[in-house]
Amino acid sequence: MNACNRILAAGVVVLGTTLVSLPPAAAEDDWHGLHDAVRAGRLVALPGVLDWLQQRYAGQILEVELEHEDDAIRYDIEMIGPDGQLVEFVFDAATGELVDSRGPDIEAMKRR
Repeated sequence: MNACNRILAAGVVVLGTTLVSLPPAAAEDDWHGLHDAVRAGRLVALPGVLDWLQQRYAGQILEVELEHEDDAIRYDIEMIGPDGQLVEFVFDAATGELVDSRGPDIEAMKRR
């Protein structure tokens, strides 16, 4: 999958996740609100987060979710490593900062 298709696929996962969790009218408003927040710089665009992750870790992105937790918005990204390990990376969507990672043998996935 090329970079453009990867970003589009991940964006669809985020959109789908956002829309599923809200009533129809609220989902439309939330999507526009997310788009506006990225454009205004209040949230980091997903492609930048995915690029950062793939520059530093070897593996394939399986799923991206947008989570609202404790008044924070986070990108939860699942990735499968070259040895088959399933790991999750959590990014603060406002700053783009990696705030958590969990799963087996994450160190082996780091690019040198």
